[in-house]
Amino acid sequence: MSFVLEKNVDIKERFDSIPSRFQTKTEHVSYLKNGIRVAFPSMKPAQNQTNTSKQNAVKLENEKLLTDVNIFPNPITDKLNVSYNVRKNTSVSIKVMDVLGNEVITLMSQRVEAGEQKNTFQIGSKLSSGFYFVRMIVGTESVIKRILIL
Repeated sequence: MSFVLEKNVDIKERFDSIPSRFQTKTEHVSYLKNGIRVAFPSMKPAQNQTNTSKQNAVKLENEKLLTDVNIFPNPITDKLNVSYNVRKNTSVSIKVMDVLGNEVITLMSQRVEAGEQKNTFQIGSKLSSGFYFVRMIVGTESVIKRILIL
């Protein structure tokens, strides 16, 4: 919820002591550490404003190039299946990284059509047993998933 200052509010600094029965409705008094009284204008909720943070979140979700990334089976023995959805024609790069972030294998680096994509890669003896990360780069977006090679 956001607030705006009311129009035509008279802001007066008050350094003298005024009994509370004489304070106006448009002022709220605050006492600072040094004992000085400060009058603040009253605040009211802004009118005709929608919750833009929810709209922006939905808008950002709709603008993502890469969605629905699935890597299966996990743990992996010989084949790695990757399914994902791209919103428009773009270049896709799928790389396997070790736990230190070093690139081990580039599985794919090519331009793909918009829509759901499914790829299968033969891992076989290319990777030793352990944890790895699959990094998918689509345009400026990047998704990282952890995998286990048996």
